Amino acid sequence: MQEDFLHYVWQHQYFDKTSLQTEDGQPVTVLRPGQRNPDAGPDFLNARLQLGEVEWNGAVEIHIRASDWFRHQHQTDLKYDQVVLHVVYLADQKVCRTNGSVVPALALGSRIAPHLLATYEQLREQPPEAALPCAPLLSQASELTRTMMTGRTLLERMEHKADLITALHQQQGQDWEATTWHALAAAFGFQKNAEPMSRLAKALPLPVLRRHRHDARQLAALVFGQAGFLEEIEPTDAYLQDLRQEFAFLRHKYNLSGTALAAHDWNFLRLRPANFPTVRLAQLTGLLHARPALFDVLLSARDIRALEQFFATPLPEYWQTHYRPGKAGKVAVLGRSSIHLLVTNLVVPLRVAYARYLGNPELVEAAVTLLDQLPAEQNHVLDVYQLAGFRNASAADSQGLLALHRGYCAPRQCVRCAIGGSILRQR
Repeated sequence: MQEDFLHYVWQHQYFDKTSLQTEDGQPVTVLRPGQRNPDAGPDFLNARLQLGEVEWNGAVEIHIRASDWFRHQHQTDLKYDQVVLHVVYLADQKVCRTNGSVVPALALGSRIAPHLLATYEQLREQPPEAALPCAPLLSQASELTRTMMTGRTLLERMEHKADLITALHQQQGQDWEATTWHALAAAFGFQKNAEPMSRLAKALPLPVLRRHRHDARQLAALVFGQAGFLEEIEPTDAYLQDLRQEFAFLRHKYNLSGTALAAHDWNFLRLRPANFPTVRLAQLTGLLHARPALFDVLLSARDIRALEQFFATPLPEYWQTHYRPGKAGKVAVLGRSSIHLLVTNLVVPLRVAYARYLGNPELVEAAVTLLDQLPAEQNHVLDVYQLAGFRNASAADSQGLLALHRGYCAPRQCVRCAIGGSILRQR
């Protein structure tokens, strides 16, 4: 058993309250169990309890064993002096506050229904390779419960991505165009190269890019030079030699020395040539050259078709036939599946972040509904959920299921999940 189970039991009051009393015999009436505390300190705050003849407002701390209080050093922590009730599974020891006063204890071990604990243990004991721990019991949760939970996890996932955009917005002095540039660069890394792409955005200030966006040659020199791909090039490649000379001039002009990445910072391993970082840099260069405004267009595009047109820009001529500097090979423009990933990981979070900035919840909902226009993703994780009967008909479904898996199923947070809660409540 983990403490999260007792948190769940206490929060929902799923225990026998007949003749409820503390270990020292005081009658207990729970008037309000309190709110979960997401920060450091007691587990529940603002609880309202009647102990004997006295009504208390304060905190509740929860442990498996009462002696965990000392194991966690709460007896020396002033934050725990506000605890008015210590809720435990097993009361094996009296505990005290920093001033030595005893904290009343309520033991729930004999008050929790055996079927509730048994179902919890069944969920927890599923093998690690079981992606969906509730699969054997899933029929006990209604279709409505499943749909509501994946809708909730979709919003949680988009809110988390929007939090990253909001943090960028603060770092960029609340400049939405600069924020979009940094978020766009990271998104063009497509996981494998998101980190070096983020560093490249920092190494290429937006004001510098703005001055050279209309000159494809200078723009390519800045992007590939700061990315570290113009250091070791074939002397017979006239295009790259020209870029190298141009970059030397621009690097000196804008004092960019010392901020450039190196070629070894980029990940090529286990990537197809179409996904090589050099190809992504070429696609990004083409986009910056063709689209002088980023934020306004990404914010105002009415549908997926408009966004597909925005991202489908031609590559610089050299990069149409080279997938690495000096390495010949046909290179395609940014594909639809990649564009759809950019919509999911960049456009929707950007719109959610901006809607929150404006304080407009309706715009948040409108941003997320863009995902309903995108086809579903397919991978081995989503296959498990589809086989279990979950709907995966759009990117909105896929994102909700991925968030469900990563935030609840994989870490076995069943008691925080509406589906797990529905199963636990079955008798």
